[in-house]
Amino acid sequence: MAKKKSNRPSKTFSQAIGLNNIINDKTNFVFGIILFCLAVFLIIAFVSYFSTGAADQSIVNDLRPNDILNSGKEFQNSCGSLGAVISDFFINKCFGIPAFFIPLFIIVWSLKCMGAKPNLKLGKWFFCTALGMVWSSVTFSKLLTPLMPDSIFNPGGGHGQFICQWFEGLIGSPGLIAVLIIVALAFLTYLTSETIIVVRKIMNPMGYITNRVKFTISENNGDEPEATAEPVDDNEEAEPENESTDVQQPIDLDIVNNDEPQEKAAANGDEPIAVVQPANANDGAENINLEMGESQKDEHAKEKVVAGNDEVLTPINPREPFVNWRFPNVDLLKKYPSDDMTSFVRKDELELKKNQIIKVLNDFDVQIRSIRATVGPTITLYEITPAPGIRISKIRNLEDDIALSLAAKGIRIIAPMPGKGTIGIEVPNEHANIVSMWSIINSKKFEEAKMELPIALGKTITNEVFMVDLAKIPHLLVAGATGQGKSVGLNAIITSLLYKKHPNELKIVLVDPKKVEFSIYAPIAKHYMAALDENEDEPIITDVQKVVKTLKGLCVLMDKRYDMLKLAGARNIKEYNKKYLSHHLNPEEGHEYMPYIVVVIDEFGDLIMTAGKEIEMPITRIAQLARAVGIHMIIATQRPTTKIITGTIKANFPGRIAFRVGSRIDSQVILDRTGAQQLVGRGDMLYLNGSEPTRVQCAFVDTPEVDAISKFIADQPGPVTPMEIPEPAMDEGGEGDAGGVDAQKLDPLFRQAALMVVLSQQGSTSKIQRQFSIGYNRAGRLMDQLHDAGIVGEAHGSKPREVLIADEATLNNLLDQLK
Repeated sequence: MAKKKSNRPSKTFSQAIGLNNIINDKTNFVFGIILFCLAVFLIIAFVSYFSTGAADQSIVNDLRPNDILNSGKEFQNSCGSLGAVISDFFINKCFGIPAFFIPLFIIVWSLKCMGAKPNLKLGKWFFCTALGMVWSSVTFSKLLTPLMPDSIFNPGGGHGQFICQWFEGLIGSPGLIAVLIIVALAFLTYLTSETIIVVRKIMNPMGYITNRVKFTISENNGDEPEATAEPVDDNEEAEPENESTDVQQPIDLDIVNNDEPQEKAAANGDEPIAVVQPANANDGAENINLEMGESQKDEHAKEKVVAGNDEVLTPINPREPFVNWRFPNVDLLKKYPSDDMTSFVRKDELELKKNQIIKVLNDFDVQIRSIRATVGPTITLYEITPAPGIRISKIRNLEDDIALSLAAKGIRIIAPMPGKGTIGIEVPNEHANIVSMWSIINSKKFEEAKMELPIALGKTITNEVFMVDLAKIPHLLVAGATGQGKSVGLNAIITSLLYKKHPNELKIVLVDPKKVEFSIYAPIAKHYMAALDENEDEPIITDVQKVVKTLKGLCVLMDKRYDMLKLAGARNIKEYNKKYLSHHLNPEEGHEYMPYIVVVIDEFGDLIMTAGKEIEMPITRIAQLARAVGIHMIIATQRPTTKIITGTIKANFPGRIAFRVGSRIDSQVILDRTGAQQLVGRGDMLYLNGSEPTRVQCAFVDTPEVDAISKFIADQPGPVTPMEIPEPAMDEGGEGDAGGVDAQKLDPLFRQAALMVVLSQQGSTSKIQRQFSIGYNRAGRLMDQLHDAGIVGEAHGSKPREVLIADEATLNNLLDQLK
């Protein structure tokens, strides 16, 4: 059956005329050198103009065609007649001294072309230098003209002089100065938001001085409160609001015993801003000192495309021939109101829950010395320091009592906190906030990540972006009850990879027994997916038998990659690709660039119930061996039972993600500990890859967002077919049996390939691939058929097979017998 041909995407105009073949790194480098030399030429000519302009001006003004040749050496400019003419034009007639902005921009342009500064944004530099030159031209003409009365040129040039005279005639000299100041402030605000803070301090100096004084109000034994004011040390001054950080500052909730006087507390360094009476305290009222720290926004990415364009330092570009690939930008994702929030919980809510926690502890004779709160998007972590002599187990056993007092969905106690001398109590917020995929992808941490397979899962309790490298995990097990965020979590993982990896660097195998979860990725099948030849039209696998065959094919691919690593003397895929890109490996010997392969299996429980060991065995083999060759697996299930997640699976999947489950037993199956049954749902999850789990609020990416990303990728020129996975070896007695060849199932190129092999006396798969311009997998099947027909011998590693047929006549007799 003939293979269905895929329609190639339409070419752009530059591709049609072959412009992409002309513009490459070499031509860009040469063009950059030319620009740099031009900039140096202009600088020398401009500098020379200050001393030679007067002598050359008369010649320039009365320039005749023959004078430009400067045969009589009439021009005094160091760069000759051309330098004199250009300098007079830009300095005298146009912009004056600010004309030096022109060679400055040309230098920046040359550095980008040569690859010295590949991340420079020419559009922004052009805007800044152009605006700076025009503004400086007018300013110099206004301010420096009286200081340079004998100069042959106006400091702002003809342009600055004309604009200055026009504005002064229209709005007068004060109006011109006001316009210059407004433009300067607007430009500086565009460059940095620090301008706003400086202007505010200048406009309100008394307010700035007042903010440097900290007022403390405390309750005394007398009837009237006493107020004191202390200067704030410069080192303790609050950071400006516009500065951003990934980690939210914790909130200290200090406990002060009411029996001690306030003066003693102040002497110990405690400076309460308010005295609050806790509700229903048992052993006397407690004065609670609440110091609220301002939440700060995340530091956003500098570019809308967060993949970055790292400079290629190897002779081979791994992204060829799609070097102009456009990665998705953050505008395809939805921004939610919670993305701009700096405080997720009100102060009164913190106070109320803190008092309730203290009351429950007091009811059971548990004294604490301090309490500290860290507020996250959906969870607030209260860290308490127990008094001496209090057993940790006593606090751990109060989990249900604290949950009853707070009327919360689930309370999780961490006793003790790893690396800290405190006990953590995780309490859900009254109003959960959405952690959008936009806030994760648009973060500086994700943009600057140098991981091989970066997956951004969400945010921690400290409001920090949580990322892991799938290449180091190396396999991930995801489980959770229905409707708790498992499918959204898988979409977040795939989205993270699509935003960071090129189609040549990553291939995805999607297994979707439900047939609807991954259907939105169908448009990017040709670009990013890998499949068997028979599944090329439907690379998203939904049939159980095709799943088994695909997994076995991945095992064949894994073995082939290990053979290539052995020949190359590399220990892993990273070393192998580095050698290949550095021309240390010969493609004639079958070497090629290896992309990472990520296998995502949804509803793993359904596959196990249907196929059982037939599914588990190849998965186990891939999980045990495939890490070094760049094949990684993510399996998800909503039925975390021991029949589904067996001991063999758990032993080979060190990375675990647990969404909310229904029972302690399910949590123990996933995480080997309890805790997942106490999550609040809606993306609340525990990530485990080591000793202690981390609580994360999973990023939310909606179906329309994924659909927009898929369409953006599908509209670009890229691979025209999915990456082909090798066909697995057939069982005994099948079509691969050496007992004979079925002539009806021979490849159409079988006769031609046999003739070529006999005439050349070389049984090489790579030679068949090159000779007939076919894929490696098809060439391998042809070689297997030649072996089954008795034309070539057994394989001996990477060496060519022995040819068993000596001449063309013998071959023809053999082929006639096959008819």
